[in-house]
Amino acid sequence: MSELIEEPFVMDNSCRKSHHPLSVKRDLTNRLNRIEGQVRGIKGMVEKDVYCDDIITQLAATQSALNSVTKVLLEGHLKGCVKDRLENGEEEVLDELLITIQKMMRK
Repeated sequence: MSELIEEPFVMDNSCRKSHHPLSVKRDLTNRLNRIEGQVRGIKGMVEKDVYCDDIITQLAATQSALNSVTKVLLEGHLKGCVKDRLENGEEEVLDELLITIQKMMRK
């Protein structure tokens, strides 16, 4: 019998899905592709013993790019998912949102 191994960040919330417009999906995908390239570049910098300050600068730029993706997703979540669920009387979405914000604020 084989075991099912789940990724630690994957959550099954009754198969809920986001419904982003195609333009938003494209924008997010493009941003994430750039971030992926930045991370590969940083890894290469570490492997080539590039000066620490230069690597830190690139890490800060990558973090800023990730924060931008988070802002786009959070805005869509609030204006779409949260609004719709509140209109349907699902007030537990507020507790879910508070947990999400707490996770975003961890450092």
